[in-house]
Amino acid sequence: MNKSTVLVIDDEAPIQKLLQIVLESHDFKVIQAMNGQEGLTLAASHLPDVILLDLGLPDMSGQDVLLQLKNWYTKSVIMLSVQNSESDIVQALDKGATDYLAKPFRTGELIARIRSAIRRNASDQMTAQWTFKNLKIDLSARVVWKNESILKLTQTEFNLLVFLAKNEGRVLTHQQLLKEIWGVGSQTETQYLRVFVGTLRKKIEDNPNTPIHLITENGVGYRFQA
Repeated sequence: MNKSTVLVIDDEAPIQKLLQIVLESHDFKVIQAMNGQEGLTLAASHLPDVILLDLGLPDMSGQDVLLQLKNWYTKSVIMLSVQNSESDIVQALDKGATDYLAKPFRTGELIARIRSAIRRNASDQMTAQWTFKNLKIDLSARVVWKNESILKLTQTEFNLLVFLAKNEGRVLTHQQLLKEIWGVGSQTETQYLRVFVGTLRKKIEDNPNTPIHLITENGVGYRFQA
């Protein structure tokens, strides 16, 4: 079996060394770039399965690298950032980044995010049914089961759940969700979204106060976890 390739674009040598050790120990092939221009060149020549892209680079911003990548690169880009760059994270996600990790990050979470991204790369086509632990979603019948019982969801709740589940493992910003479900012009109605997420949690979660499927990314958006 061919190894999945991960391109790391980060100018911090200790981070590069750590990521190389961790990724290679989990059977990934690792390519490394210390600046944005080198990263763009390596991305074009190697076509990696996943790109880990730091927001702060010496020659150009990670946002600019992302914009150039999204002109042609169709696979997953996971942003790396320091804890206090929340607005930059939201901006990057809205520009097409797949996910983000805040430094310092746990290596187990890193591997889980990369594997989730690779699964999404391989399953762009929608299947008739999805199963997530105790939840089952039938797209054609527009029916959701929890523990073999049919849930009574409104059309909006169903559409919201499907969009989140289709992007399983990926963080979706408030603006992305509002635009997808309620249309252009609704991107500022974050309180409206919060209400619908709350009602959806009450229906799909065993304990809405400690959700296992519909996870809040504080200040950013929501993530569906299988």
